Amino acid sequence: MKNAKLKVGIIGCGTIGGAIAKACQGTLAGNIELIGICDIDKEKASLLAKTLKGKVSVLGMSELIKKSGLVVEAASASVSAKVLSSCIAAKKNCLIMSVGGIIGKEKLLTGAAAVGVQVYIPSGAISGIDGLKSAMAGGVTSVTLTTRKPPKGLAGAPYLKENNIDLSKISGETVVFEGSAEDAVKGFPQNVNVSAVLSLAGIGAKKTRVRIVTSPDYIGNVHEIEVTGASGRITTRTENVPSATNPKTSALAILSAIATLKSAASSVRIGT
Repeated sequence: MKNAKLKVGIIGCGTIGGAIAKACQGTLAGNIELIGICDIDKEKASLLAKTLKGKVSVLGMSELIKKSGLVVEAASASVSAKVLSSCIAAKKNCLIMSVGGIIGKEKLLTGAAAVGVQVYIPSGAISGIDGLKSAMAGGVTSVTLTTRKPPKGLAGAPYLKENNIDLSKISGETVVFEGSAEDAVKGFPQNVNVSAVLSLAGIGAKKTRVRIVTSPDYIGNVHEIEVTGASGRITTRTENVPSATNPKTSALAILSAIATLKSAASSVRIGT
């Protein structure tokens, strides 16, 4: 007997949400049915719907959650916690892309587990999450992330405005931030989402260290991770190609979400 397709609804119709929607109707179509999309900007949602196959409904958030088997949040860190909370209340599984919005509200994850709601958090634009999770079983003492991005990939970050850092005046490799992942998420909500993923998989946002470096010579986004613990030392380096439509988003982050959806709809899962 053929298994029923997983009914997926997407909240957020920007670069990431649009790519996931198209994947649901493309490479994932064998196991997934896209039942609807949602965005606070209804015009954006309507424009995306016109590019999709068949008639995909533009729904309000409550209706989309009600009709979905799994809800994909691809909106922003300012609403991801609200989306997760609503999914928990409706007992619907949820995939969170804007992980930074969960930092400081980790009790939501405990609440989800208490009612049997599965929460999926993709690795995003980094490699090494599987190794970190394994190392955590034996004990981890430190996790450090060094992110290198071109200036346009950091444009508009609150931390830069608050500290009067003018990206146009940077002429060479410059460290623009050094601190905890907790502070990095607040200061760069659209730029270092990977630090939030690392924090949740590892030793927490207060203990995870982050360095953000920029240079006009950089052409892509690079994330380097160092983990030390009882099992030894893990180092990874991921050189990302920026999304063609949004330099703040790495192409791998989108592909990571698609791979996570594929795993959620599959009976076989490979990796930690």
